Amino acid sequence: MSVGAQIRTAPPSGSGLRTARASVPGGRRKKHGTKGYLFIAPFLLVFVVLLLVPLGYSFYISLFRTQIVGGTTFVGLTNYRAALSDTLFRSGLARVGRFILVQTPVMLGFALFFALALDSARLRFARLIRLGVFLPYAVPSIVAALMWGYLYGPSFGPFAQIAHDLGTTAPGFLSSQWMLASIGNIVTWEFTGYNMIVIYAALQAIPSELYDAAAVDGAGGIRTAWSVKIPIIRPVLQLLVFFSLIGTFQLFSEPDIMAAIAPTVIGNAYTPNLYAYNLIFTDQEVNYAAAVSFLLAFVILVLSYSVILLTNRRNKRS
Repeated sequence: MSVGAQIRTAPPSGSGLRTARASVPGGRRKKHGTKGYLFIAPFLLVFVVLLLVPLGYSFYISLFRTQIVGGTTFVGLTNYRAALSDTLFRSGLARVGRFILVQTPVMLGFALFFALALDSARLRFARLIRLGVFLPYAVPSIVAALMWGYLYGPSFGPFAQIAHDLGTTAPGFLSSQWMLASIGNIVTWEFTGYNMIVIYAALQAIPSELYDAAAVDGAGGIRTAWSVKIPIIRPVLQLLVFFSLIGTFQLFSEPDIMAAIAPTVIGNAYTPNLYAYNLIFTDQEVNYAAAVSFLLAFVILVLSYSVILLTNRRNKRS
C-alpha cells in the first residue's frame, strides 16, 4: 500500500482522541479527579485556616467596640468612619506615599544599574560584586535597622565621631527632617540586591541574536542597554514596582527599631502598619486596629490594581 493510501485511510486525529477518551471508564476519570483534589487539600486547608479564617474574624471584630462600661457592642462601620477621619492614620499614609515616590525609583535604579553592569560581562570580579550587592538581603530587617541605627547615632555613631574629629557638626540622620530618608537608605540597602538578581535573571534570558543584530546596526553597549535590554525586561520592572508598592505599605521593622533610638521623632503612628500594631499591643484597641488594618489593605488593593491597569494600558499602546 502506498504512503498516500495509508494517509487517506488513517482516521482523523480528533476521532482517534474521541475513541480513546470514550474507552476510558467514567469511574477512572472520576478517580483521577478525586486524587487531584487530595493533592491540593493540604494547601487549601492551610490557606483557609491561616488566612481566610483570621481575615474573617478580623473583619467581624472590626464591626464591634469594646468599652469598660457597656462591654462589647455592635457599631457597624463606625470604626471605619473613625479611621477615615483619623489624622494619625492619614498622615501615616501620606508619609508612606512620599516614601514610595522617592525610595522605590532609587532602589530599582540601583538594581537596574548593577544588573546591567553584571550582564555586560565587562566587570572584573563580577561574582564578588554580585555577592556583595545581594548579601544585605540575607540580613534580617531588625538586624539591619539596629546596625544602621548605630551608624546614625548622633553621639556614639562613627559618622558623628568623624564629624567631631573634623570639628564639624554631626549629620542629623535621626532628625525629623532626615528620618524618612534614613529609613529609605536602610530599605534600599536591604532590597537592592534582591531586585538586582531578578533583573539580572531576566537579562540572562534575552536571546543573544538580538545583541548580534544591535551590533550589526552599530549600537554600542549603552545604546544596546537602552534600546534592547530595558524594553524587553520592562514587564519584570513593572512587577518589581508592584511588589515594592505592597512591601512599602507594610513598612514596620525599620521605623519600630528607629523609634527606640529617636522616640521624639518617630511616634506610634509613623506608618500605618506601626499604627495598627501600637493600637493592639499598646492601647488595647483591638476592634479599631482591625478596622485600620482592613482600610490599609483596601488602599494597597486599590493602588496595586491601578498600577496593573496602567501598565496593561501602556503595554497595549506600545
